[in-house]
Amino acid sequence: MDKPARPQFIRNAVYFLSFALFVFVLSGCSRQIAPNVTFTDIKGNKISMEQLRGKVVMVNFWATSCSTCVGEMPEMIKTYEKYHAQGLEFVAVAMSYDPPNYVLNYTETRKLPFDVALDPDGKLAQSFGDVKMTPTTFVIDKHGDIVKKYVGAPEFEELHRLLETQIGA
Repeated sequence: MDKPARPQFIRNAVYFLSFALFVFVLSGCSRQIAPNVTFTDIKGNKISMEQLRGKVVMVNFWATSCSTCVGEMPEMIKTYEKYHAQGLEFVAVAMSYDPPNYVLNYTETRKLPFDVALDPDGKLAQSFGDVKMTPTTFVIDKHGDIVKKYVGAPEFEELHRLLETQIGA
């Protein structure tokens, strides 16, 4: 006697679950490597991602005209000051449309303690996946892998837990 045919919806569900499991396993194996770029800070110093290897790095794309960026900056300063001695590096990248004199003025008047870079041609933003929204922050591990991308202001308690995990790793 022949087996009764499975109803179509069960076959579809099995295929869907198999595909979902495949994607889940595959995504767990993939790495998103930070681009090998060189930043130029507002003083003209060059900072390459290669130089930062072995440290946990935050790269924050921002603009002086972005109210969320300006609002999160005091917390970014506190985060940097809390974790810098433990190995955190931080590069704040001003978007290409941000006038350099505005960036310089903001950096000096707010006494930003971390590196501030300009992206006059937008190539840095493009290298990080064509960043358009500000703020956008990347957390990069000691091996150069992007472990988290925040679009908008991060939840700072969660960010601190992530940094502690990465710095201790």
